[in-house]
Amino acid sequence: MKKDINRIVVAKIGKTIGFKGYLKLHILSDFNEQFNIKKVWETSFGELEVERFDLQKSLIKFKNFDNIESSKQLTNHLLYSTIEETRELCKLEKDEFFWFDIVGLNIIEQNNLLGIVKEIERIGNTDYLLIETSENLIKNGLPKTFMLPYIDQYIQNVDIENKQIIVNGGLDILEAS
Repeated sequence: MKKDINRIVVAKIGKTIGFKGYLKLHILSDFNEQFNIKKVWETSFGELEVERFDLQKSLIKFKNFDNIESSKQLTNHLLYSTIEETRELCKLEKDEFFWFDIVGLNIIEQNNLLGIVKEIERIGNTDYLLIETSENLIKNGLPKTFMLPYIDQYIQNVDIENKQIIVNGGLDILEAS
């Protein structure tokens, strides 16, 4: 399947809950306001309209899926948003960024390129930048990739416009990897 760079996975549909068509929803987004009633989601199953959503219990029910048997076929399918829709519906606070804006940025420490953000992974409550190490550092025997916690201790400045993140202590983590 060809990867559509404009589509963003925001949730994964889990197992059925009860007999009335409810499903567990594994939300992969920090913006729960996206999951409102009557919202039509593009999914790997097709378009699905939200009939009911319970944020506290992470339960969702889709229109026309009214029993356990019909809802079972939705298990493990993904809900997608687009970059445009995400920017429109999800309001960022000061110093917050969308993951898709962070991926591809250069990691700079003391004017040296450490690498490029390839992916972001959430482990527990902490986001980690998965960084592909710059060729010059790989030639010096350092690992091809490393992970940097996205916390104030390491992240000094994120500059989307100039496509860079200024870090402190990133080289130490790379060398210890």
